Amino acid sequence: MTHEELRDLLERLHDKYNREEFITDDPISIPHSFSGREDIEISGLLAATIAWGNRKAIVKSARRMVEYMDGAPYDFTMNASESELDRLNSYVHRTFNGSDFRSFVVAMRRMYAEEGGIGGFFERRYTATGDIRVVLSEFRRAFFAAPHDPHCCKHLSSIDKGAACKRLNMYLRWMVRRDERGVDFGLWESIPMSALYLPLDVHSGNMGRALGLLTRRQSDWKAVEQITDALRQFDPNDPVRFDFSLFGAGVDGFLKE
Repeated sequence: MTHEELRDLLERLHDKYNREEFITDDPISIPHSFSGREDIEISGLLAATIAWGNRKAIVKSARRMVEYMDGAPYDFTMNASESELDRLNSYVHRTFNGSDFRSFVVAMRRMYAEEGGIGGFFERRYTATGDIRVVLSEFRRAFFAAPHDPHCCKHLSSIDKGAACKRLNMYLRWMVRRDERGVDFGLWESIPMSALYLPLDVHSGNMGRALGLLTRRQSDWKAVEQITDALRQFDPNDPVRFDFSLFGAGVDGFLKE
């Protein structure tokens, strides 16, 4: 496949999947239930955190998270009493348990009280560093500065350990990307779309390798950089929009056709 043919394929797939219809069955549907910035940020981070495995199960479990928070993520995060936080202990989604949920809420409370919020932290630190990789590292340290159950640490990937950080990169795509199609939110306007990295998962990785965009077998941070650099050849200003192309086609079994 020539460069031009690959570009045309990526564009066709992007046009097919980057549509409002994509929202309903995807974890991004959870933050789309809200209009306030803080509610979107908090529900989005929680939904992204448990986004592995079956998408229907993820969406169902993320909706339960919002129900546990009385349908008001920001208000609950900032004002929940100890007894209300204790209610979270009965929650479970695969290996993400109630103690993890509680630790995340406490961590987010500290982020809003002391760091200017989740988005405020990312925007401020990106402005200071100009490097999402550095900000991902700093965010994890800041997030776990609050008291937490050590068990929850595995649910926020460490770029310092070479992890692909798929769920954090997906969350950043949601919060940073902006276009007229209505899927991503574009809330964090001081971070350019060109700074983002692909949320590398099984589907996008398989498609990327099949199309020659990724040669590294291991799905780690080096692979993320390699495939993102390849996508920048087709759109240096917004390379991660092709996440729709690779992920959507992978889910739909494009390689089997």
